[in-house]
Amino acid sequence: MRRRDGWRSGIMVAILIAAGVFMYTSPFNLGLDLKGGVHVVLEADESAEATNENMTGVVSIIERRINALGVSEPLIQRQGSRRVIVELPGIHDQQQAIDTVGATALLEFKDPQGNTALDGSYLKNVQLGTDRYGQPAIDLEFDREGVQLFAQLTTRYQGQATTIVLDGEVLQTVMIREPILEGKAQITGGMTIEEARHMVVLLQEGSLPVPMNIIEIRNVGPTLGQDSISRSFRAGLIGVILILAFIGIYYKLPGLLANVALLIYIVLVLGILSAIDAVLTLPGIAGIILSVGMAVDANVLIFERIKEEVADGKRLRSAIEAGFNRAFTTILDSNITTLISAAVLFFVGTGGVRGFAVTLGVGILASMFTAVFVTRLFLDLVVDRRPDTMAKHFSMGRFKRS
Repeated sequence: MRRRDGWRSGIMVAILIAAGVFMYTSPFNLGLDLKGGVHVVLEADESAEATNENMTGVVSIIERRINALGVSEPLIQRQGSRRVIVELPGIHDQQQAIDTVGATALLEFKDPQGNTALDGSYLKNVQLGTDRYGQPAIDLEFDREGVQLFAQLTTRYQGQATTIVLDGEVLQTVMIREPILEGKAQITGGMTIEEARHMVVLLQEGSLPVPMNIIEIRNVGPTLGQDSISRSFRAGLIGVILILAFIGIYYKLPGLLANVALLIYIVLVLGILSAIDAVLTLPGIAGIILSVGMAVDANVLIFERIKEEVADGKRLRSAIEAGFNRAFTTILDSNITTLISAAVLFFVGTGGVRGFAVTLGVGILASMFTAVFVTRLFLDLVVDRRPDTMAKHFSMGRFKRS
């Protein structure tokens, strides 16, 4: 084995081990179509000015809240000029959905007369902390203007009580013992760690530009269910088996090497999807199956180029080198155009369309790696040991040209 083949083999083994670890430790999340979840319809309050800018801000803040809580592949889209539809896969607790997407998250500090002295818009930093008794608390830090307003509040009303209010609900009543000039405060009082973490997320992402009312909320069962999962898995398995059979029969020993590379490709794709916490939807499964075909296509291009070089009288190792060089440009061009399409689908589409784009994009990148790196490694290893057999197989199975 040449030194170059040795380090390439080491890289491949390391990548396979990493992919296997991710697949074992990070099981796939299923989308709304396969797992079900909660469907919520929000509408701007009648008293609010629902401009296009405000509604865009509502969608952006809700999306950040949901992502911060670890909900994967949510569907968030506007309906008309005043409504927003939110679908949360894997969540079946309606109250959790209400607390996440329905809360305006307007934090206010009120003086003893009940007037708002400053609000959450002056917050610079919000973190999960603990009080002096070790209980969950929320640490607040104000920006420059907020520091001045908070100092004025605590100085003017020293010895009196101020209240901290979130969306009209009193969180805490605090006695001001001395002026607070550094612009830091803490919310405490009987919160669980989950409640405190949820409140931190709401305050970090800011309040909604306009109050939103929940006009519909319902649990959604899997629209496709286990039967569709089984059918999709069966279709993908049949497709892979047919592809492996064709490649093995037509290309003989090189085809068998390509089949091993294809199996490595599948493990690699699943490992990457697990590592990035991708959500598996039915369109996503379709993207994986489509990318398998593209991975095979790359190997076919390479093998045909090698055949042409062998037919022109080149020695096998030179033919392999030239075949990979000639096929690489074609493979790169076709994959780049498909990657552009996947990128457009990801940034413009929503829900399952984005899931399809993610799996397709990952599959394309993995197919280029396996075709150019793994298949080449296998060919080099076999040529070093059985050059005559490999040359014989590359001279077989050619279609006649008219």
